[in-house]
Amino acid sequence: MDASVAGVVGTAVGALGAVAGGWISVIGQGRQQRQQLHADREQRREAVRREAYSACIASTKLLSAAWWRFSDLVWEEQSTPEQWRAGFAEAHQAWTQFSTAVADVVVAGPVAASDAAEALRVAMYDWEKVGMDWFAAALREGHGRLDEFDERFKQAAEAQRSPDRAFQQAARAALGTQHP
Repeated sequence: MDASVAGVVGTAVGALGAVAGGWISVIGQGRQQRQQLHADREQRREAVRREAYSACIASTKLLSAAWWRFSDLVWEEQSTPEQWRAGFAEAHQAWTQFSTAVADVVVAGPVAASDAAEALRVAMYDWEKVGMDWFAAALREGHGRLDEFDERFKQAAEAQRSPDRAFQQAARAALGTQHP
């Protein structure tokens, strides 16, 4: 083989090597970009979930506190219907925030956290209904020292504790923050 043919063959082999190396580089970069996009998407999803779960937990606590303040208020002998209305309005506002937070969890997912948030919403709504009934009865009776409603209120408050804990556990599982 003369030198010119060897030069042409060498050039062809070099060119093929460069093209192959370029393709391998492009494929590798594409794969790396897809992996980075996936990692970014996962981080955004986790941030959305963390925010939704935190808002749900915080709003649950605010709603609970508002209903306990209402309970204390209607039970107090010196309280007035105007004070009851103010306490009820505070609890209703807290319900609105809680309901919105649960909806955010349902959207953020996953299904286990959504289901747990919905079970918590149902339990909190049962408590809400008892509070609304107590408020109406207090207005009707002219006082809120109504043992029947106090007992129902405490039972509903106790009944929401398990779904509250279950939601927090589902949130930890979704975020991968389960304690050993």
